[in-house]
Amino acid sequence: MIVIPAVDIRDGACVQLVGGSYAAERVRLPDPIAVARSWTEAGFTTLHVVDLDAATGRGSNERVVHDLLASSDASIQVGGGVRSPEAIERLLSAGAERVVLGTRAIEDPDWLHEMASQFPGELVVAADVRDRRVVTHGWAKQHHRDVLDVIDELNESPLAAVLVTAVHKEGQMRGTDLFLMDDVAEHSAVPVFASGGITTLNDLRSLADRGIAGAVIGMALYTGALDARDVAGEFTE
Repeated sequence: MIVIPAVDIRDGACVQLVGGSYAAERVRLPDPIAVARSWTEAGFTTLHVVDLDAATGRGSNERVVHDLLASSDASIQVGGGVRSPEAIERLLSAGAERVVLGTRAIEDPDWLHEMASQFPGELVVAADVRDRRVVTHGWAKQHHRDVLDVIDELNESPLAAVLVTAVHKEGQMRGTDLFLMDDVAEHSAVPVFASGGITTLNDLRSLADRGIAGAVIGMALYTGALDARDVAGEFTE
């Protein structure tokens, strides 16, 4: 299993939110490019970059994202408000290894299948989950669909991976939802990345034991609850 540091961008800065709430910002660092560099210097080979403003329709950090892609040697997956083939193509052309799709991919399966066929093996679908239900629009809208029904549907497309975030655990550093991740790993035909609440090395080892391919971590790394070099040393490709 590989660990992937999260670089979430809001108003041009790198931030970390608690519980998916934009009103509960705990970490703010002014230079996302410097943050990305610090993670690669610690030994991480892959980064997860999200434009939070684009994801919620508040604006765009496209210039910052493109500058980050141009300045980093890491393998980077990028998401946040990506809802068109043109946006996917721009990110891939700018150097993204994979593009993360969220709201439209969940709400428009036909569009997702078309995009996955056009960009096979280059797309990751973010299935954000609260209480086993999928949420979209920057975690603001909760659907009645169970996450496993969504996973079954995603299995029909040639995706690079599915990223499942336990939003109810996000940023709280109280451990992740192992039951959720276990079920998702069992149902998914593509690699599963887990996120939300991951706090300790035991959390990471438990996810690896369940067949999770990657873990996206934010708060535990930014606060020092997890030592970056120790994590990178144990969980890199």
